[in-house]
This record gives sequence, structure tokens and C-alpha cells, in this order.
Amino acid sequence: MSTPNTIEELLTEHDVARITGLSVASVRRWRLLRQGPRYLKLGSAVRYRSEDISAWLASRPTGGERRSPESR
Repeated sequence: MSTPNTIEELLTEHDVARITGLSVASVRRWRLLRQGPRYLKLGSAVRYRSEDISAWLASRPTGGERRSPESR
């Protein structure tokens, strides 16, 4: 029986960059500006929980919704 959020299940900033399709520099910038997903500090290491990444992505604004011709 494994406990949730073991060290092996935590994501690195490189993992988060790969998941989001953005650069590691962007992930670091989000952390610096406190705009990105929640993270954990383990000594000097930064790790992310996958559920925090999912929640953060779900909270991001979306766009591209089509407006109906009547609402123009």
C-alpha cells in the first residue's frame, strides 16, 4: 500500500514545463511572481503535486468561444 504524494509522484519544474508545453523559464517566472501552480520546497528542490497542476490549469481563463450572430 503506497501513500499518496510520495517523492516519486512529485513533478519537477521540467515535468511541469513539458506538461504545459512552455519553457522551464516560464515555470520559474510563474513561481517568482506567485502566479503559477502551488509548489513544495524540499530543501533547495522545488516539486509540484500533479493535482495542483491540474487544478491550476482548470482555473486558467479560456477563450475562443464562438459568439452567436444574435449577440453581435
